[in-house]
Amino acid sequence: MRTRPHAVALLSALLLSAAAGCSAAGDTAPARLGESGPPAPSSAAGAPAAKGFTLVASGDVLPHTSVIRRAADDAQDGGYDFRPMFSGVKPLVAGADLALCHMETIYGEDGGPFSGYPAFTSPPQVADGLKDAGYDGCSTASNHTLDDGAAGLRRTLDRFDRVGLKHAGSARTAAEAAAVTTYTAGSATVAHLAYTYDTNGYPLPDGQPWAVNLMKQDKIIADARAARKAGADVVLVSVHWGTEWQTEPDGTQLSLGRALTASQTAGRPDIDLILGTHAHIPQPYEKVNGTWIVYGMGDQVAGEMFNHTGARDLRGNYGSIGRFTFAPPAAAGQRWQVAKAEFVPQMMDLSAGRVVHLPDALAKNPGREDYEAARDEITEAVLSRGAAKDGLVAGR
Repeated sequence: MRTRPHAVALLSALLLSAAAGCSAAGDTAPARLGESGPPAPSSAAGAPAAKGFTLVASGDVLPHTSVIRRAADDAQDGGYDFRPMFSGVKPLVAGADLALCHMETIYGEDGGPFSGYPAFTSPPQVADGLKDAGYDGCSTASNHTLDDGAAGLRRTLDRFDRVGLKHAGSARTAAEAAAVTTYTAGSATVAHLAYTYDTNGYPLPDGQPWAVNLMKQDKIIADARAARKAGADVVLVSVHWGTEWQTEPDGTQLSLGRALTASQTAGRPDIDLILGTHAHIPQPYEKVNGTWIVYGMGDQVAGEMFNHTGARDLRGNYGSIGRFTFAPPAAAGQRWQVAKAEFVPQMMDLSAGRVVHLPDALAKNPGREDYEAARDEITEAVLSRGAAKDGLVAGR
């Protein structure tokens, strides 16, 4: 597979800049923040100085049957071990102050049975692998969240609790749905909200209209404003949206992205970053109304992927990891600013059964054509809406 000359040129420009600097939609508001306390004051005399933080976010974790078999082989004890699968990106993920993933599927009972496409039921040990890699939590609203009804949703979040992962986008109780998921990163209180366009036609469980957050503009804005009012310094929104196998963001992504980034309260944006999933291939990053949107990070974990024509499509195993460095506001009442925006190319190497951190892998294997092709394809997609001019650079 040969690299594309224009993709190579794009990557070269990025590196110079860096050196210089799922297949094989009401107004409601959360009532309170989660467990994290208020941020440390930064303006009072003798108070600790405000401290920035780095955020890492990655794409869809979609364990097909072949991925489950790999985890069984790696366990060698009759169980499932996903820790080796994430080992290549562990230094990057664990090195961030806050790391978020997207858990697209739900978990089955211990011991199975488990299944891949079209109705996924994954081994609960996936959560153990994510935690071991350094993730602090995940968005859990997707079109597959109700693949096994309320029981599957509950098992998934129970396992998250067991291993110490937080979650946003689905809930077991009305009280849980009303509580905002928050983290402390640097000196900031960070709220994480998550939504999905649909649940593949599966209805919300009887009497549980709050079980999965559906992608509705008014609700997202209301939730973001409520989180901010309750004390969130930074509001992150994960959205499971877009058209599968389409690099360019679709009309809904563009219009909703514009509306969400334009929403303000007292002159301050209500949302500080949008993180997209679902399309199964890398999509662009773009700064809209002064706020970064990642339209789609692509798949982080998936088996062989087949596009809408039925053809095997290598892009289904490509993804980007977004890394954003947030700096404290210059003055009280202003927003936390993204001081540095980076993307890190990654891919799922099916032959090895591992998520590959491409910059490191290419440093160790210079000239490896499949890794080069993946890096260039990801770079081209990520930069296709002009993000480089707004300061997006290739990270390591």
